[in-house]
Amino acid sequence: MTYRIRNILIAVGLALVAMMLTLFYVTNYKRSVQKSASNVQVYVAAHDIPAGTSGADIVKGNSLKVETVQRKDVVPGAISNPDQVAGLVAAAPLFAGEQVTVRRFNDVAAQGIRSQLKGTMRAVQVAGDPNQLLAGTLQAGDHVDLVANLRLASQSTNAATRIVLRDITVLTGPADTSKVSQNGGSTSVILAVSDTQVQRLFFVLRNADWTLELRPVVNAADSNERIDTLNTVLEGK
Repeated sequence: MTYRIRNILIAVGLALVAMMLTLFYVTNYKRSVQKSASNVQVYVAAHDIPAGTSGADIVKGNSLKVETVQRKDVVPGAISNPDQVAGLVAAAPLFAGEQVTVRRFNDVAAQGIRSQLKGTMRAVQVAGDPNQLLAGTLQAGDHVDLVANLRLASQSTNAATRIVLRDITVLTGPADTSKVSQNGGSTSVILAVSDTQVQRLFFVLRNADWTLELRPVVNAADSNERIDTLNTVLEGK
């Protein structure tokens, strides 16, 4: 084999290798383009969703709908299943037609008390002495009743006692009893009440002697409503 023929063969071989590499690159590029252009299904907001809405409410309320978009148009973090946000809460508003992404949600625990308030529920901070607020016993998540003693006239004997609110959720328990003495003997709790219950609560706090009573954790029940006065106590009714 002459020197010239050998060079020709080498050149032809290199050309074949270059052609194969080019074909391989073009084929992969076409596949990549076809893949990015293929259609996929994503979840979008069916209507405007305000910040603070729980993922569970979004899923149960049919606030999501499925739409088909090209793969290249999928927003980073877009959910593929509503269950991905069911245990979260919207950290920012979602607008109708917007792709739903986990980046727009936070952990429910990160929202603190706000995540526990829905609809007509309100959070109210109530100050009192350790005995009234069951300091050292009461914890967040407990349920309590509010007992009040209301004076009906100027005479101290003309009064009535009853349970004025029942099954109130404790959002934040009182401070440790070891710290209460450093704060003048008072502490506070945060309670969840409705927007109408708060009126009765405020009236009692301003016009009556009161205390909280802890409800059972399991199978709590309520007796018939009653009002106690001096007469009912003395008569043992």
